[in-house]
Amino acid sequence: MNGASATPQVGPPLWLLAELTYRCPLQCPYCSNPLDFAHSGQELTTEQWVSVLRQGREMGAAQLGFSGGEPLVRQDLPELIAEARALGYYTNLITSGLGLTEAKVDAFAEAGLDHIQVSFQASDPELNNAVAGSRKAFEQKLAMARAVKDAGYPMVLNFVIHRHNIHQMNDIITLCERLGADYVELATCQYYGWAFINREGLMPSRAQLELAERQVNDQRQRLADAGSAMKLIFVTPDYYEERPKACMNGWGSLFLTVAPDGTALPCHSARLLPIDFPDVRSMSLREIWYDSPGFNHYRGDSWMPEPCRSCEEKTRDFGGCRCQAYLLTGNADNADPVCDKSPHHERILAARRAADHATAGLGELVYRNAGNSRLLFRG
Repeated sequence: MNGASATPQVGPPLWLLAELTYRCPLQCPYCSNPLDFAHSGQELTTEQWVSVLRQGREMGAAQLGFSGGEPLVRQDLPELIAEARALGYYTNLITSGLGLTEAKVDAFAEAGLDHIQVSFQASDPELNNAVAGSRKAFEQKLAMARAVKDAGYPMVLNFVIHRHNIHQMNDIITLCERLGADYVELATCQYYGWAFINREGLMPSRAQLELAERQVNDQRQRLADAGSAMKLIFVTPDYYEERPKACMNGWGSLFLTVAPDGTALPCHSARLLPIDFPDVRSMSLREIWYDSPGFNHYRGDSWMPEPCRSCEEKTRDFGGCRCQAYLLTGNADNADPVCDKSPHHERILAARRAADHATAGLGELVYRNAGNSRLLFRG
């Protein structure tokens, strides 16, 4: 054990992510859902989700995200939104926009939804629809972004940035400005789930990334000079950092995810780890958060091997991302290889070198689908 930080005092979860379903009309090759999502258990019922929401609020959770897959495929979504409003959550719907209608936007507002985030794949219909695996996705997204704005919601648009759309940065920002976006998240792809198996075809080169960041900064200045209130949030990929992020602000610290089948997780990617995570059907949320082995597995620092155990930065980054450590080294206990102190940092450097010479096209990516390997687009 290593002092007080080895057995930390655990506060309540403040952010609850309800992954209502893994079903989705899109087939993005960077989807964060598990590779074997088609084999997950039966989805929680409405009553079970209501119980989860109530337990979370009783514990102190204040923010609630409805996610997936595509949460719109759940017919009980208005009921869950209304329950969340009655409980006092601040609620956010994260959606592709497919399946959304003006009537649903109005119904969600009436039920008490606070915030809607609509995702795009590119600034033009051809690339957007190719990445999404849907011929009509782009026009639907445009229409629903406008409907969200017309309903009085803040317009929050999300673009996952990768080597096939990173050249569109100026065009993406122009599109968002035309739509009247309030916030634009330009989130460079992080390599988990489907994105990990497609990393060679998705990871931009350093030159591409640096150009994109300069363009975003130039656009920020232009918007400020024009008096625009639109905010641009540019998220760089871990693979181009020398220090790891403080993943989820620390394992089991603030965030609690409940998967469609009731599995409770400290982050939405954690089920890929060889850890036995609890189920909300068999344990209360309070027992899961405070007492379950899964949630206590990486709390504190007693689990840390060197170089993390002796590192003065461990209280800032907590050793980095456990999922990234597992995917890149085969052992989730290891230091996140993003850190240049990690003995496995060369694996990150090798990925950077590969990105400088990558030639894989969209047609060579593996797209998210129940069969795990069907190619939906050939460029």
